[in-house]
Amino acid sequence: MKKKEKSPRIDIYARITETIVADLENGVRPWMKPWSAGGLKGRITRPLRHTGEPYTGINVLLLWSESLARGFEAPLWMTYRQAGQIGAQVRKGETGATVVYASRFTKTETDSRGDEVERDIPFLKTYTVFNCDQIDGLPDHYYHPQDRIIDPVSRIEHADRFFENTGAVIRHGGSKAYFASASDHIQMPPFESFRDAESYVAVLSHEATHWTAPAHRVGRDLSRYHKDRSERAREKLIAELGSCFLCADLGIVPELEPRPDHASYLHSWLHVLKDDKWAIFQAAAHAQRAVTYLHGLQPAEVVEGREAA
Repeated sequence: MKKKEKSPRIDIYARITETIVADLENGVRPWMKPWSAGGLKGRITRPLRHTGEPYTGINVLLLWSESLARGFEAPLWMTYRQAGQIGAQVRKGETGATVVYASRFTKTETDSRGDEVERDIPFLKTYTVFNCDQIDGLPDHYYHPQDRIIDPVSRIEHADRFFENTGAVIRHGGSKAYFASASDHIQMPPFESFRDAESYVAVLSHEATHWTAPAHRVGRDLSRYHKDRSERAREKLIAELGSCFLCADLGIVPELEPRPDHASYLHSWLHVLKDDKWAIFQAAAHAQRAVTYLHGLQPAEVVEGREAA
């Protein structure tokens, strides 16, 4: 009975991980490619539910990857039933994308002493969503959501304020970017050494994700970071995803030019993902937790403005 309960969850983890591994083996980081989609015309966003609420965690990666593979331009997704409820219709022959919902239920069991105990059992449920580009009859604003016009200078200023509000100590100098856990500061190369401001923000977002790790913030264990290559790869993957999530939230286009360390990153990520089918889910969850923490450090009016956008 236990095998029957576990196998569907394992199949979901394995199937999704295999899709992401295939992208990485082709040299494609599925969480980065959507930034270059021509149809976005500068509009950067996470995938959105039909209500306008952004997806989080692993679902961001799944839907970004789906948009890349199938050339979707609309950021909005909905179920077949949700489309029907607003008088629209998924086109005949269209296939949907898989998203997941993680939850848990409580089961009462009898232990070896005959006492009843409650046990929390986690489960993963999948459901199918369709991109608005696959649906006919939607109100016009679903196909052409109103863009928030942001001047490039003020957009970068907004990002600078965001990082300033976190209270992180950010120092500039040298040629490397890293988070120094011993002194609890972020080290960045001089701003002028970056190709553009967007590249600077992308790298700073990566390091800010690392910065959230200590116990008095979100509490990711980095004690083996310098000793265990696998643990280092996992943390780098978390920071990579955190950077992408945060850049999407800030409306920043990350750098896309290959960096010397990306080849070694890809190799290490593939090693981790092939050995552990849960790794990408855990990394996405940790990245989401880190980004949520950084948003939580913003003044209330800033957070409200972001949610209303």
